[in-house]
Amino acid sequence: MNESTALLRLQEIDLALLKDASTLAGMPQQAKLKNIAAARKKVESQLTKILGQRKDAQIELDDLKDALQHYKDVTAEVQAEAVEGTKTHREVRDIELSLTHLAKQIEKTEFELPVRQEALDKLVLAEKNANLMLERLDAEREATQASYDEESAELKARIRSLSAERDRESAQVGAAMMERYEAARKRFRGLAVETLVGNVPTVCRVKLQPSQFHDLSHGPEVTECPYCHRILIATEQGE
Repeated sequence: MNESTALLRLQEIDLALLKDASTLAGMPQQAKLKNIAAARKKVESQLTKILGQRKDAQIELDDLKDALQHYKDVTAEVQAEAVEGTKTHREVRDIELSLTHLAKQIEKTEFELPVRQEALDKLVLAEKNANLMLERLDAEREATQASYDEESAELKARIRSLSAERDRESAQVGAAMMERYEAARKRFRGLAVETLVGNVPTVCRVKLQPSQFHDLSHGPEVTECPYCHRILIATEQGE
């Protein structure tokens, strides 16, 4: 296989790969997988926030329970002290004040406990729901990925086959020409090589002047289009 034939086949392969890659990227499962990933990231962020709030709420509730127990223990100590021995009027008054203060603290704490417990329960429920959402998203992702793998298997196999053939065709093209081809392929979105049909290039379709056609006909097999500057196969084989 000569260089001109290899270049033409290389372009066919690259156009096919471009089409297959576009088809692969456009499969609905791809968009769905991206949406699932975005949703999962959002839920994970929310879950991290909930976990922090739930831990703080648990600590606050535990501290409140400890405080309540402390007030009850101190109340028992003060009550025990009140019945021990004879007390002066001032000592009795101090005990009464202490018991009144402790009673208010106990009442306040007991009132606050169910409020804190309710807040904690809500956070526990939110954590549970977030974990359930992650499980659903994981199941949906797994099902979508399986569907994508199944439906894209043939396409991926063709891409692998074409890629292997591209490597073989590239080996038939010189390094300098390959560099020209890659530059033209990027510039012209895959249409890097054209041939002649009579005196008209097949891509840019600008009719060559007789002098230009004569020069190309008697020049190298692989040249450049004087109009669009694509790689031009100007031999009989390229028609």
